[in-house]
Amino acid sequence: MSGPIRLAVIGLGKIARDQHLPAIAESSKFELVAIVDRDIREAANVPAFSTVDELAACGIEVDAVSICTPPQVRHDIADAALMQGWHVLLEKPPGATLAEVAALREKADQHERTLFAAWHSRFAAAVEPAREWLSENQVRSAKITWREDVRVWHPGQAWIWEAGGFGVFDPGINALSIITRILDDHLFVVGTKLQFPANLAAPIAARLSLRDRRDAPVEMDFDFREEGPQQWNIEVETDGGVLRLTDGGANMSVDGRELATSAEALYGEYPSLYDRFATLIREGGSEVDIAPLRLVADSFLRGKIEMVEPFHE
Repeated sequence: MSGPIRLAVIGLGKIARDQHLPAIAESSKFELVAIVDRDIREAANVPAFSTVDELAACGIEVDAVSICTPPQVRHDIADAALMQGWHVLLEKPPGATLAEVAALREKADQHERTLFAAWHSRFAAAVEPAREWLSENQVRSAKITWREDVRVWHPGQAWIWEAGGFGVFDPGINALSIITRILDDHLFVVGTKLQFPANLAAPIAARLSLRDRRDAPVEMDFDFREEGPQQWNIEVETDGGVLRLTDGGANMSVDGRELATSAEALYGEYPSLYDRFATLIREGGSEVDIAPLRLVADSFLRGKIEMVEPFHE
């Protein structure tokens, strides 16, 4: 494939506007040729369509799509895109269920197209340095604190509270994507406590207890009700010191010594993500890691549910 990859963005919500469109605009490897969103008729100075079928019928040449819709509808859209012969990037989480993602991987292989489960937090500046440092040290325990204000980060997004919308696991899966990248071992869910608002179908908070095969404990605290300073932190105690990742993986320190830093949380994640998508397309490969999604599913299987007060935005 010569020239920029002709890309359509499907689903023009907050994450697409805040992260995908700017990253695409900055990239020389992609050209934005269309938007698909049921509520958008004109956007980003490119043609806009209500459905994938409308895009497919319009005659615009498309090589790839980025799907940024809520997870409940993502499978059918991705399936239709692969049938069109388009490469597919899936915003996290890659699907509402594990079976959906497995089916998409099979379809991508059948049609010889790239499928990319885009765990953007893995592209934070300090994640790979943390992975490298931890590969040389024995993990004793880990603690993850992921607490944010849903009213700030997901305003008006009712889908997140519906069945299949993940609730607090929508941001929490970012932590899971990092921890499954930096720890060189499988993690198993031992037990979870899930708090469901009485009026909603997805959890607003979760406490997870996990372990690795060496029985090192990993404790996680996810909460969507944090009104103070937002917390996206990972702390790993090892035989060589205590590693801390802060600001969602943007910064890393060991025993208080700063070893890797970035200007701000999310800085550089999406440009790097799109560089990776372009490489996969050029090389004819796919990248579909389900480990973070599997831990979410296992958390529900091992979960003790507590009903709490109704939540209203």
